Amino acid sequence: MTDLSVNLNAVALLRNRRDLPWPDVIEIGRIALEAGASGLTVHPRPDERHTRRSDLPALKALIAREFPDREFNIEGYPTGDFLNLVEEIAPAQVTLVPDDPGQATSDHGWDFQAEGERLKLIVARLKAGGARVSLFADPDPSQAPAAAATGTDRIELYTGPYGATHDDDGAASREIAKLGETADAALALGLGVNAGHDLTVANLPALTARIPQLAEVSIGHGLTADALVHGMAETVRRFRRACGQDA
Repeated sequence: MTDLSVNLNAVALLRNRRDLPWPDVIEIGRIALEAGASGLTVHPRPDERHTRRSDLPALKALIAREFPDREFNIEGYPTGDFLNLVEEIAPAQVTLVPDDPGQATSDHGWDFQAEGERLKLIVARLKAGGARVSLFADPDPSQAPAAAATGTDRIELYTGPYGATHDDDGAASREIAKLGETADAALALGLGVNAGHDLTVANLPALTARIPQLAEVSIGHGLTADALVHGMAETVRRFRRACGQDA
């Protein structure tokens, strides 16, 4: 069974369009957790265009106070400021992405061959603070050994190219094969495997069928879009069923 972490960035982006406190990111997070989400994910970018630094203590407190069996996942590029922030908040999981701060969204994984030594030091620092570490990874099984050499606990498969095949079954099958082969290589080396980016109720079942040991998916854009139609609670239940959970 694959855990579902609800990414709140799109909710925060909508809030930030006005100088108003709604939609309330904390309350939307509560609704998602009440509906059975396994955790919440945020990506606090330096420009605070969606999740703000000030959201993080409140989200951490929500989970600690009301849902102590759930997890908080913070993702971002490992600048000094970001590392200090996650050490202050102490989430259960830190997901490191190789984004330029100005990128609209994550769109590629780490080059583990080129960045491995730097990542090894960062991973050790975060694990010393008690966090599980996940590193964003392209669907490329040849990179699995270098990823494992960083000491990371998990990789997060970048599923954007798979999500882009929503109208092409043949292309979807090819992307699933690459994701599956990468997961197989990572699992064989003792790594856990997460996945995220452009995942939907429609494309999740094939992914989890190919990677039955998929630990977690982090989903924001597609889930938030569906919530406009079905409401957040029902949308979380729909995505949980797509992950193979009873909802």
